[in-house]
Amino acid sequence: MTVSKDMKIIDILKLDRETANVFLRHGLHCLGCPSATGESLEDACMAHAIDADVLVGELNSHLAAV
Repeated sequence: MTVSKDMKIIDILKLDRETANVFLRHGLHCLGCPSATGESLEDACMAHAIDADVLVGELNSHLAAV
């Protein structure tokens, strides 16, 4: 499975809990907050001024290596 910007953060974490480290490196520390279950990755990135394309790329690289 590959990550896309329209996925919910919680769904990405369910793919592999170690993706949390990628989120944390990018400054997304709200992994356990209610927004993580309802907000898309793209929305979270916009709210935190994070480049969604870069984050998606790193998440997919991580998942490919697992």
